[in-house]
Amino acid sequence: MENLKVRAINLSLFYGDNQALKNISLDIPEKRVTALIGPSGCGKSTFLRTLNRMNDLIDNVRIEGEVLIDGVNIYDRDIDVVNLRKKIGMIFQKSNPFAKSVYENIAFGPRINGITQKSRLDEIVEFSLKQAAIWDEMQGRLHNSALSLSGGQQQRICIARSLAVNPEIILMDEPASALDPISTGKIEELIHDLKQKYTIIIVTHNMQQAARTSDLTAFFYLGELVEINKTEIIFSNPGKKQTEDYISGRFG
Repeated sequence: MENLKVRAINLSLFYGDNQALKNISLDIPEKRVTALIGPSGCGKSTFLRTLNRMNDLIDNVRIEGEVLIDGVNIYDRDIDVVNLRKKIGMIFQKSNPFAKSVYENIAFGPRINGITQKSRLDEIVEFSLKQAAIWDEMQGRLHNSALSLSGGQQQRICIARSLAVNPEIILMDEPASALDPISTGKIEELIHDLKQKYTIIIVTHNMQQAARTSDLTAFFYLGELVEINKTEIIFSNPGKKQTEDYISGRFG
C-alpha cells in the first residue's frame, strides 16, 4: 500500500455563486507524479491551488470539504498558511524568476527562513541547482541576472528556487507550455528525477506529457473529477467514455 500524501474529500469551491469544483475526492500517493488533465476551464488549476491555499488570495471564494496533507486538514482554522506553503513548492506556467542574480533567486527562500551564513547558503544554492539539473550551466553564471537566461533555464531556476526551502510537495501548473521541445524534454526528465524525493502534481494540456511523466492521471471535466487511475490505464483503457473521448481528441 502506497503512503498517501494528499487526500481531497468532498472538496467543492465556489467563486461567489459560481461553483468551480464539485465534490472532488481523490487520493495522491507520496513520491509519485500525478497529472491533472482536462479541457481549459475544467477546474484543474483551481484544484491545484486549493492544495497550498492560493485561492485564499481571491475575493469571494468559499470552500467546502477537506484537503488532508499527511492526515491534517489544511483548511482547519489553526493552520499556519506560511508554514504550509513552505512544504509546498509551486511552479507556474510562465517562469517568474526575481530580477536578481541566479544566486540571489535561490538563496531568497532560505534567507527568509533565517539562514544567513554564507557557507550554508552556498551549499543550498549548489545543491538546489544540481537537483534542478542546471548546476553545470549556471556554475560560472551565479551572479548573472536570472532574467538574462533562456526560458527553459529560467523555469529550471524557478524549480531550484522552490527546492531550496526543502518542500515535500511540488505543484506544477503547465510548467513546459511556454517552452521549446528541447527545454520541455529537460523539464520532463527533471520531473522523473525529482519524484524520488518529492510528491509532484502537474497540470498539463499536453496528453503526451501526462503519459510520459506521470504515474497517475486524473481527468477533470466541468469542475468534476471524472476518473483517476494509473496513467497507463487512463491512456489505454479508461473507465469512462468521457475520458476516452477527451484523450482520443473528440473534444477538448
